[in-house]
Amino acid sequence: MFRGTTILAVQTGDELAVGGDGQVTMGDTVMKHGARKVRWLYDNQVLAGFAGSTADAFTLFERFEEKLTMYHGNLTRAAVEMAKDWRMDKMLRRLEALLIVGNGEHIFVLSGNGDVIEPDDQVVAIGSGAPYAEAAARALVRHTSLPATEIVREALEITSKICIYTNDRFTVETLSPEPENPEEER
Repeated sequence: MFRGTTILAVQTGDELAVGGDGQVTMGDTVMKHGARKVRWLYDNQVLAGFAGSTADAFTLFERFEEKLTMYHGNLTRAAVEMAKDWRMDKMLRRLEALLIVGNGEHIFVLSGNGDVIEPDDQVVAIGSGAPYAEAAARALVRHTSLPATEIVREALEITSKICIYTNDRFTVETLSPEPENPEEER
């Protein structure tokens, strides 16, 4: 169990939203309130969020982006190869973090055990507030027509009221298809 964060990914239709809170804890002390645990990778084509040690997560982000480059943005292949490396490499095996990565077609959870998990219903969460965030998001997906971004914000808001390791300073990033004709958006 990674304490001190909640990362949630939701895909509805063509929209993928990944969000996380900003709290960083050390033991039972809050060290930072506004950390950014969600970032863009591979020329803004992949969203990723982490739970666990910050330094470890940055190492994993760098390694994962290398895999994305090596496999020309193929998220599935990059995720599988990253999980293999993470499991086999002595240095990587010691890293204490989980990743959620997504590109609008797939969402995966990656772990140091070699896990590459794709959720059945395009809703997944990691971190200490994961059960709360995932339950709230599933209910919102099932019973509302909110876009993914709003579902993530609402679910994280609910989680921040329940989980002591999750605060209400959220970062939510959204990946959605660009309109075919940008003039139509104006």
